[in-house]
Formats: sequence, structure tokens, C-alpha cells
Amino acid sequence: MSENGDWVERDAALERTLEFDGFRDAIGFVDRLADLAESENHHPDIAISYRRVTIRWTTHSSGGITDRDRELAARTDELL
Repeated sequence: MSENGDWVERDAALERTLEFDGFRDAIGFVDRLADLAESENHHPDIAISYRRVTIRWTTHSSGGITDRDRELAARTDELL
């Protein structure tokens, strides 16, 4: 897996793109991320393109990034 930099603030969201060795690895990561999101009842936007996954944490009701988004971005990093 390779990382496309750290989290960046873009369009009122924390965004990070990751590239995995293959499609199954990418989907496995997304499954773990989905478990985290469900347990916290806070869900990121996720885009999957073959082995590349882009994650965007934002709080729509607040209109941007909150401390909760920053915490969940850090917890996302722990899943790696």
C-alpha cells in the first residue's frame, strides 16, 4: 500500500487518498472503515477506484470539519 500524502483540508472536509496493492485489499480496508463509521454513527464519503480509496470526513450539519472529524481521521489512520 502507498499513501498519497496526509490528510488535507479540501472543500470543508478532511481528505486522504490511499493506494492499496489490489482491489481486495482496498475493499478490505473500506470494510474496516465502515465498521468504525457505524460504531461511531458518523460516516465519511468514500470513493473507490480499483485499488485507490479516497476518504472525506466532514460534518454536514456543521458545514465543515469538526473535532469529531479530526478524531475519526486519526482513527482511520490506525486502521492502516
